[in-house]
Amino acid sequence: MAAPLTPGIVAENLVSPGVADRRTLRKTLLERRRALPADEWIRHSSRICALLQSGFPQLPGMRVGFCWPFNNEPDLRPLLTSWANEGREGFAALLPVVIDESQTLAFRAWLPDTLLMPDRYGIPAPAAGDFLIPQVLLMPVNGFDAAGYRLGYGGGYFDRTLASLCPRPLAVGVGFELSRLESIGPEPHDQRLDAVVTEAGIFPCSLRP
Repeated sequence: MAAPLTPGIVAENLVSPGVADRRTLRKTLLERRRALPADEWIRHSSRICALLQSGFPQLPGMRVGFCWPFNNEPDLRPLLTSWANEGREGFAALLPVVIDESQTLAFRAWLPDTLLMPDRYGIPAPAAGDFLIPQVLLMPVNGFDAAGYRLGYGGGYFDRTLASLCPRPLAVGVGFELSRLESIGPEPHDQRLDAVVTEAGIFPCSLRP
């Protein structure tokens, strides 16, 4: 299931972006997503959940890491709740926990009644529980390109986490079409996604640099 690749922002100057360039682009993309009307946010989030449901039938039996919808990111909680209610063996919904800004992410199980506490960035995270290793990561994107590279918030948490896990989890970016770029200008530490899901469709990231 795919859709035409129509960039939301033409990033002509991102061949080798510096830190300042990425900061500016990240700010522009974040402002654009925050400005998304509530009805569109709900509709696009529901569409993304439906595509994940139909396009990745293996996920309800796996440990799936996802993120609390922060700054108008897609809301995947209804989908993860429905998978939890199915009760399939092997399934767990996991939320990331920031241990230290220089370390990889840890993950704890989440259910709608899980006690949450804000982390250092104000994002809800499970307050207690065993740390579990995700088999799949549904990763929000501030920006993404067709080659499978994502622009996050600049902390490098997901890049470090993906690079450290063996076997590597299935990495699926989730975001809105307004975040699509021609290229983020990937750097050596940037980890490639396996696919991106937006309200427009599922896009396998099969291009090579």
